Amino acid sequence: MSRRRFGVAAGQVVAGLACGPASWLASAAAAEPGPGDGRLTARPRTGVRHTLASGALGVSGGSRDGVVQVPATLPTGPVPLLLLLHGATQTGARLLPRISAAAEQAGVVVVAPDSRATTWDAIRGEFSDDVVYLNRVLEHVFTRLAVDPARLAIGGFSDGASYALSLGLANGDLFPRVLAFSPGFIIGTPPQGRPRFYLSHGTADQILPIDRCSRVIVPQLRSRGYDVTFREFAGRHELPPEIATDGLRWMTTL
Repeated sequence: MSRRRFGVAAGQVVAGLACGPASWLASAAAAEPGPGDGRLTARPRTGVRHTLASGALGVSGGSRDGVVQVPATLPTGPVPLLLLLHGATQTGARLLPRISAAAEQAGVVVVAPDSRATTWDAIRGEFSDDVVYLNRVLEHVFTRLAVDPARLAIGGFSDGASYALSLGLANGDLFPRVLAFSPGFIIGTPPQGRPRFYLSHGTADQILPIDRCSRVIVPQLRSRGYDVTFREFAGRHELPPEIATDGLRWMTTL
């Protein structure tokens, strides 16, 4: 399936889930928790010294691993952290440059892991190996970085944005903030906590059309009482520098 056809299909999924009384969130709330519920168990720790460095993540031991960017100057206390998820067929290393300048300016550590296959597991099936890997990544980071739990966020672009929204809802007790740059849909999971959301979308998005995606997702989230900041911009399927800057500023403002 081409990325264009996938985008249309994703939009149709969103539209279908938004119709009728049994929305994606209502259905998710009634679901029984299980191995595929997307839950992460890693948690920030106290008394940790900053030893995480920019460069290769060094968790997988294989070709698909991930990258880290640590700001040039870090405070001595807990720091903000963004777990950033790439789009389909991409890697963390290819996505990171789109947000690196904004992260450096905002003083945010960015961890950008690679999915186990060409995209995140639940996009094509169910939560599985990627959740296990992301938990390993977070455990690795939390033992090497003092993370501020109030400024811990999950985010992503395209497929990564859809996955971040879904995991953010399932792990709102871990991630108080969720950033979704041009998402397609949300995968139903039992929601936990009350995370806040930042979404952006180009009005001329040719891959994931805004009318079938974010303009459906945002009202759904707000109707369930979630705090949502939504930025539309004149553009296509992209992450403009000004949106990255705005999103990182939103993430770090308490």
